Amino acid sequence: MQTDGTSRGLTQSQIEDARRAHGWNELPDPATVSVFGVFLRQFSSLLVIILIIAALAALALGETVDAITIGVVVLLNAALGFVQEWKAETALQSLRKLMSPKAMVVRDGTEQIIPAREIVPGDLLVLSAGVKIAADAELTTVSSLKVDESVLTGESIPVEKTTATGEAIVYAGTAVTAGRAEARVTAIGPQTEFGRIADLTGSLGLKTTNLQEKLGQLARQLGAAALLIAFGVVALGLIFDRDLTEMVLTGLSLAVAMVPEGLPAVVTITLALGATAMVRQNALARRLQAVETLGAASVICTDKTGTLTENKMTATQVRTLDKSYLVTGTGYDPAGHIESDGERVRADDDPVLAATLNTGLHCSHARLNRSDGTWEMIGEPTEGALVTLAYKGWCAPSEDMARLAEIPFSSERKRMSVLHQSAEGLFTLTKGAPEKVIEICTQVLTQEGTRSLTPEDVTSITQAYNEMAEDGLRVIALARRAGGQQIQEEELTFLGLVGLIDPPRPDVHAAIAAARSAGIRTIMITGDSPVTATAIAGQLSLPVTRQITGPELDALADEQLQDILTEDVLFARTKPEQKMRIVSVLQSKGQIVAMTGDGVNDAPALKKADIGIAMGIRGTDVARDASDLVLLDDSFASIVRAIGEGRRQFANIRKFVRYLLSSNAGEVIALVVNIAIGGPLIFLATQILWMNLVTDGVTAVALGLEKSEPDQMQEKPRKKNTPILGLPGIVTIATFGLYTGLSSLWIFFHLLDHGVELARTTAFTAMVVFEKLSVFAFRSLRLTSWRIGWFSNPFLLIALSLTLGAQVLAIYWPPLQALLHTVSIGPGEWLIIGLFAAPLLIVPDLYKALRKLQPH
Repeated sequence: MQTDGTSRGLTQSQIEDARRAHGWNELPDPATVSVFGVFLRQFSSLLVIILIIAALAALALGETVDAITIGVVVLLNAALGFVQEWKAETALQSLRKLMSPKAMVVRDGTEQIIPAREIVPGDLLVLSAGVKIAADAELTTVSSLKVDESVLTGESIPVEKTTATGEAIVYAGTAVTAGRAEARVTAIGPQTEFGRIADLTGSLGLKTTNLQEKLGQLARQLGAAALLIAFGVVALGLIFDRDLTEMVLTGLSLAVAMVPEGLPAVVTITLALGATAMVRQNALARRLQAVETLGAASVICTDKTGTLTENKMTATQVRTLDKSYLVTGTGYDPAGHIESDGERVRADDDPVLAATLNTGLHCSHARLNRSDGTWEMIGEPTEGALVTLAYKGWCAPSEDMARLAEIPFSSERKRMSVLHQSAEGLFTLTKGAPEKVIEICTQVLTQEGTRSLTPEDVTSITQAYNEMAEDGLRVIALARRAGGQQIQEEELTFLGLVGLIDPPRPDVHAAIAAARSAGIRTIMITGDSPVTATAIAGQLSLPVTRQITGPELDALADEQLQDILTEDVLFARTKPEQKMRIVSVLQSKGQIVAMTGDGVNDAPALKKADIGIAMGIRGTDVARDASDLVLLDDSFASIVRAIGEGRRQFANIRKFVRYLLSSNAGEVIALVVNIAIGGPLIFLATQILWMNLVTDGVTAVALGLEKSEPDQMQEKPRKKNTPILGLPGIVTIATFGLYTGLSSLWIFFHLLDHGVELARTTAFTAMVVFEKLSVFAFRSLRLTSWRIGWFSNPFLLIALSLTLGAQVLAIYWPPLQALLHTVSIGPGEWLIIGLFAAPLLIVPDLYKALRKLQPH
C-alpha cells in the first residue's frame, strides 16, 4: 500500500495524528495492582470492622490500653495480608517485565524495529517466523504464512493465512510459525480481539471466595451475639441496680470476650504461611483465600492446549506400507528413539525409514538449535516435529545439501514440495495431506525395494491413515521422486505416513487420577477439535462419553446443559463466552469450580470461576491478571498439591475457630453466671484481651500449622454450603465452654475468702491453662493425639511453652502484674488448677477412641 505515492508505510506526521486519535498500543493496567487498593482490602472483613468498633468504644470509655491493644491487632492483621498479596502482585509485575515486545514496521519506506506499544492504526507490520503479532492487522502480501492462534482459540494446529476473505486478518497476541507477510494495522490496544476478551474479563468485577463468605457469615453471627449479650448484661445490671459504668464496662468486656479478636490475624497468618508453602511448590496465590478455595473445588474445568498438553507437536507413529514404528519422547528434544516390534531402529538399518525421515527433514524450513543444554525449535510446529523425528532416527542435515526450489503449502493444494540436492543427486521431496500426496504417487517404497503402487496398496495406506486419524493424530504423508532439474509433482514414490499430536504433559495423568481419588471431576473445555481432544482424554484416562462442540452448546438451554454436565462430557471448539457459561451453570448447581488456562481466550472463565488458575510461564498477561492462582512451573500436578494444601488450610481454620470460640465461650459463661449471682468481676477487660490476643492467638497460629491428616485426599470435596462451625462445632464449643467456664467460676468463689485479687488471678490463670491444654483436643476433629503424634507439631509445643511462660510472667513479674492487676499465687492454687485441667487432656481422646470403635 502506497501512503503518499513514493514510500511504503506511514510518515511521521501520520503517526503523530494516529497517536493523538488512538493512543498507545497497550491494554489498561488492571486496577487490582494499586498499592492503596490492596491495603484497603485488608479491612473489608466484618470481623475486622467489629474489632475497629470495639476499639473505638473502648477509647470512648477511657479504656486506652484496651483500645491500643485491639488497634495493634487490626494493623498487624492488615500488614500481614498486605505484604503477602502485594508480593504476589509484584511477582506478576516481574513476569510482565520479562516480556519487552518489539515489532518490525515499515515507516517512510524503511523497515524499523520499534516497541510494540508505539504501533498505531495504519502501520505496516513485517511478519516472519517466530514473530509475535503486536496488533490486529489485515494482510497485504503473504508467503506461506502460518499463525499459532492457540492463545485466542485453543486450537493447537497453526492456521494458514492468505489474503482471501476470512483468512486475511491476523490478531494481536498470536505468533507466526512459518512464512512471511506484511499486514496493515487495523486495531490496537483495547480495540483488538485480544482487548475485547480482556474487557469481557474486566466486566465481571471482583469475586468473593467461599472462605470469605463463610467467615463473613460467622462474623455476622458473632457480632450479633456479642451485641445481644452486651446489651443484655447492661439491662440485667440495671434491673439489679448495679453501677451503670461498671455494667457498661462489663458489657464491653463480654463483647470483647465473645468476639475472638485474634481470629482475623490467625486466619491471615495461616493463609499467608500456606501461600508461602505453595510458592515453594511453584504456585503463586494472588489472594490469600485462593488456595483454601481450591481445596473446596469439586470440579476442575481445564483447557487442553498448553495446560494438559505440552503445546509442542510430536511425531508418535510412523507407518510405511509394510512396517509400523513407534516413537518415544515428546517435544523438540531428540532424546527419544524409534522402535519397531519392540526393537530400536535407526535409519542406517532401514532404507524405507531412512527415506521417510530424510524427506521430512529436508522438506521443511524448521530447525533445531541447542543452547545451554536445551533444545529450541525455530519454525512451524509440524515441520519441527518432523525434524525432531529425523534426529531421533539418527538422520541429520549435511552441509553439502541444498534446497534449490520450492512449491509452498497452500490450503488448495494441501501439500508442499521442494527440489533437494543431496549426495545421491536431485530429488523432489513432498509432504502433505495423505489424500493429496497419494493422488500424485505411482510407486511405493518397501523393504524389498521400489514397485508399482496398486489399488490394494492405496486401500491399505488409506486404512492406516484413518486408524491414525481416529486416534486423534494429525497425519502427514511423505513421498519423493529422483532426478529432474525442477520440481515434478507426478509419478512420485510413496514413502510413509507420520502421525503427530500435541502430547499430554508427563505429570498430568497422575494428577488427574489424584483429583479423581479426591472426589474432584475434571472437565476438558478446549477450542481444539473433538477428535483430538477425545484422543488426549483417552491418553490421560479422563473418561469421556459425550463430546459437545461450540455450535451444539449454543443450541442447548441451561436446563439441558445442567443435565449434560452430570455426564462425562468434553467440550470442543468453544469460545470464551461459552467457557464462561459452562462455569456459570456448574456454579448454579452448587459446584465450586476451578478453571485452568493460559490463553486470553481462557481469561473470562478464569475470572468467573470460584478460583482461576493461570500458567505463569506461557500464560498471557490477561490470563494471569484474571486468575487467583498462578502456576510458576505451568505444571498441572501443582494444582493437585494446591488442592491438598487448601484442604489442610480449611481443616485447620475449622480447628482453630472451634478452639478460639470454645475458649471465648468459657470466658463468657464465667462472666455471665458471675454477674447473674451478683459476684465481683471474675475477669477484667485487660485480662480478657490478654487471653484472647496474647495466649490464644499464638496457640491458634500454631494450630493452623498442623499437617494434613492421612486420609485427607481420599475424602469428597466439602459442599459449598458447609459452614465453618455447624451443629457439631456448636456442641463442641458449648461443652468446652461450660466445663472451663464453670470450673473457673468454682475456683474463683472457692478462693474468694482469701481476697478477690488472689481469686481473680487464680481463675484467670486457670482459664489460660484450660485453654492451652484443650488445644490438643482440636488438633484433629476425628483422630486421637496418639494417632497423629503428640510431637508431630513442634510449633504447637513451642507456642504452648511460650504462652504458659508468658502467663507465669503475668502473675509473678511486677510490670505485668500492674498491667493485668494480678498477684502471685502459691502451690495450692496451682494444684487446684492442675486437677481441673487434667480431664481436658484425657476425656476428648477417650471419646474419639470410643467413637472410632463404633460401627458406621
